Amino acid sequence: MANSFDVIVVGSGFGGAVTACRLAQAGRKVLVLERGREWTPDSYPRGPDDAWIWDDDEPERQNGWIDLRYFGDMTVVQGAAVGGGSLIYANVSVEAEPFVFETGWPAAINYKALKPHYETAGKMLGVEKTPDNQLTERFKLMREGAQKTGHGDRFRKLPLAVTFNKDFQGDGPDPHNEANSKSWTNEHGVTQGTCIHCGYCDIGCRVQAKNTLDLNYLAAARNAGAEVRANHIVRSLETIDSGGYRVRFERIEDGRLIPDSVTADQVVLAAGSLGSTELLLRCRDIYRTLPGISNKLGYGWSSNGDFLTPAIYWDRRISPTVGPTITCAIDFLDGSKNGNRFFVEDGGFPDVLGGTVEEVSRKLSGGGIIGKLFARIAKSARNRDPLDAIMPWFGQSIDASDGRLYLGKDWWNPFGSKKIKLDWDIRDSEAVINAMVDMHKELSAATGGTPVEPLYWRWMRDLITPHPLGGCAMSDDPATGVVDGNGRVYGYDGLYVADGAVFPKAIGLNPSRTIAALAEHIAQGMIHGTQGVET
Repeated sequence: MANSFDVIVVGSGFGGAVTACRLAQAGRKVLVLERGREWTPDSYPRGPDDAWIWDDDEPERQNGWIDLRYFGDMTVVQGAAVGGGSLIYANVSVEAEPFVFETGWPAAINYKALKPHYETAGKMLGVEKTPDNQLTERFKLMREGAQKTGHGDRFRKLPLAVTFNKDFQGDGPDPHNEANSKSWTNEHGVTQGTCIHCGYCDIGCRVQAKNTLDLNYLAAARNAGAEVRANHIVRSLETIDSGGYRVRFERIEDGRLIPDSVTADQVVLAAGSLGSTELLLRCRDIYRTLPGISNKLGYGWSSNGDFLTPAIYWDRRISPTVGPTITCAIDFLDGSKNGNRFFVEDGGFPDVLGGTVEEVSRKLSGGGIIGKLFARIAKSARNRDPLDAIMPWFGQSIDASDGRLYLGKDWWNPFGSKKIKLDWDIRDSEAVINAMVDMHKELSAATGGTPVEPLYWRWMRDLITPHPLGGCAMSDDPATGVVDGNGRVYGYDGLYVADGAVFPKAIGLNPSRTIAALAEHIAQGMIHGTQGVET
């Protein structure tokens, strides 16, 4: 394998896939290093013994596609795969609202500057809204709740990175059977299918109606000559005398970690808020290979104010396991609720038990009595809905964005190695979370539901987020941030960050499209050698 490149991209999520694509299309020799596996529909985890979990302490043994990090009062959910979190996110591809960029961001970044990139990302991701003939019960409930609480004008469909078949009939016989997905070939030469509303968005869309990054941006990158190496865990980087950087990594191979390295003129870190920040912290504070990184590294971390409040409907069928995971929102980002800005969404979740039964059936589908029995059970599993009385009211909010990532040891293991840690205090974010919970309760009451405030919030004020942001904040100078308005790390030419880590604060809604738009902006600056789009 080649060991010298024009650009090395670390990570293949919404930041890494976009930059790799654009730089490869511009003629650069690009290498993408991704810690996770390259998954296919046939290898997605379904059964209890499958590779679900990524364990950062022993990735050579546990390298599934969900990385859970517990920080005491905050739990972070991340993806680990070629395509990053796009394989397990909820498909929402929405633009941030213009007011978000009015404060806290560098001068080069505003809504007007990002708008062309939002549009480009939307086209690449094949963004659509749920067709009117395929609205879920959750959608109808949210619309009703918005109207009954006097907020009908705030309700809207959300753009989703999903391919729908306008002729799909959700009330037909066995509608979620994969045979009902219509095959098509996208512009990058990849065969996909259309949505069958199976509800498996968060555990891998087997029909590939979900327009994940491996099917578009990464496919285009490969078509342009980029190389993508899965199972490569980047550990450090350092400057080299001839110019550029050496990137050191460990390759997962046959249950072992094999050390190696490659060099490049430029490096783009796109390992996510935790991953990119941790890598720079280690290079600055432990390896001392990048000692000049800003003292603001790790600051300004945000959970993006995520929260979920389930409600029980005793006499109404909600079916949260049917349809795209999220389809609509009620927008309170204008601060009309006592200055609290938040974004309510309909939540959904996959029927994991049904998926397990289907997977067993698939493995036994070769025939015989047992195979036929499980085939019948699988069909029954697709048609049943064991959690049809639950409505998961979901949403994000603009929290205080005052967390700090740092390296530290576990208190119970003072002789162990340092790990990424989070200093997080809920006090300045508590009001906006409570405002969103109160709205969840109001919407539940208006539609006949009984909300159940999670005990982890009521008793312990703990949170869970799939949208970690910050740690390598964009700014106009190194005294207030880590990278400039074009993603360049202050003090290190040729070193960039292009993922959720560059957000200087929360945006209050799903960040994937904004990450992609920023990555388009950063790639443009790298290609043209400019500060980026003029404002």
